[in-house]
Amino acid sequence: MDYTSLKARRQPLDQYLVEVASVAEPDFKRWTEPQQLAFLLNAYNAYTLQLIIDHYPVKSIKDIGSFFKGPWDQPVVRLFGRTLTLNNLEHDIIRKDYPDPRIHFALVCAARGCPPLREEVYVADRLEAQLDDQARQFLATPAKNRVDAVTRTVYLSPIFKWYGADFEKKHGSVLAALQPYWPKTSVAPAADDGFRIRYTDYDWSLNQTTR
Repeated sequence: MDYTSLKARRQPLDQYLVEVASVAEPDFKRWTEPQQLAFLLNAYNAYTLQLIIDHYPVKSIKDIGSFFKGPWDQPVVRLFGRTLTLNNLEHDIIRKDYPDPRIHFALVCAARGCPPLREEVYVADRLEAQLDDQARQFLATPAKNRVDAVTRTVYLSPIFKWYGADFEKKHGSVLAALQPYWPKTSVAPAADDGFRIRYTDYDWSLNQTTR
């Protein structure tokens, strides 16, 4: 993400979030589930971008806030007539009401360790394909996720440790959830194949473009 350019030309982002905040909850509840989820995913990512440029330059999102009230506990999300935090939006709304573990491929916390920030917004009529594509892109990044067939070891992002229960609840295991999305050039390890899981390091540095 080019945060320098975004900060210099922030008006479209700020205006978009004004429009997000103007959506009434009764109207939102009349939308289809894909419309609701696409809206919330876009809102989360946009509010994260706004949080970063409000404090830019920073080396990491974790530089924002304090020890007792970090970046995800800042009251920056305006939604349904309330002021919430990014944690409220993710855990109390998105994860609670839309139990699809693929949301973890779409929510981007402005760190290099995150899945990639998509270059297009999420839209209801393509949401399934977009979430599947996000999963494939993330698993195709060897520094974060890879399979060593020789040692029968799967190296996974810590995201799958932090939110493993979300994947297990729907698919029985993390590996079962990920099996359809591994690159075709890679072994797709199954839970019953004797693969062990190790976790890669999570890079909290800002996901900004280098000049």
